[in-house]
Amino acid sequence: MEESPLHPFELHELIPISLFGLDISINKAVILMWIVVGLAAMLLVIGGSARKLVPTKLQSLAELLVDFIRGIILDTMGQDGMKFFPLIATLFVFILFSNLLGLIPGSYTVTSQIIVTAVFAVSVYALSVALGFMLHGIKFLGILVPPGTPGWLLPLMIPIELVSQLARPVSLAVRLFANMTAGHTILGVLFGLAIGGGLLIGWLPFAFTIAMNGLEVGIAFIQAYIFTVLSCVYLGDAVTLHGHGDAHAH
Repeated sequence: MEESPLHPFELHELIPISLFGLDISINKAVILMWIVVGLAAMLLVIGGSARKLVPTKLQSLAELLVDFIRGIILDTMGQDGMKFFPLIATLFVFILFSNLLGLIPGSYTVTSQIIVTAVFAVSVYALSVALGFMLHGIKFLGILVPPGTPGWLLPLMIPIELVSQLARPVSLAVRLFANMTAGHTILGVLFGLAIGGGLLIGWLPFAFTIAMNGLEVGIAFIQAYIFTVLSCVYLGDAVTLHGHGDAHAH
């Protein structure tokens, strides 16, 4: 019986743990998340603590990462958005490291689990909604009314905008999950063909596997970037009410 290409995404208990009837068993995904957190913390803590006039490679990498994330925030939310820097930086670094570590043979791609991406997406969207109501009160519902919409169109536009809003966390979660799953599935299929094809024809899928690995590195970065940018956009929309005016201007 041939092994399913989705077999690498299956999770099995390594250390079964139950707390008050809740299954919190440790599996490969949990271990990889610990590793991601450890590596990210080590990079930023060591890179930030060893500040030198002539930066080390680790310091340069940490500074490049911080400047890149800062640029995303300033481009999407402006200077006021820097208050969200810890959240946005954590999201970007965790997703990027998870995507990249998942490319290591024998590893596991944490972001290929829809529950992981869904928790991130729903958390960001829930925060944006809570922030909107905190800053604007009931006026925040104005996001359901596009600027310039005539009154007779409101019964049609409000349900459409509501569905559009509710689709935001879904699209955010599914985009990251689907891209990571699809890319690694293709890699698994090509690698299986390379092994089963022998020396005569196995080299062709193997060559494609090498090319796909390079492509997946780019996709890992792009998906982390897209998730982070959209998170900034959603938070920025909550602050500015889709261009309805800055909260401080009212």
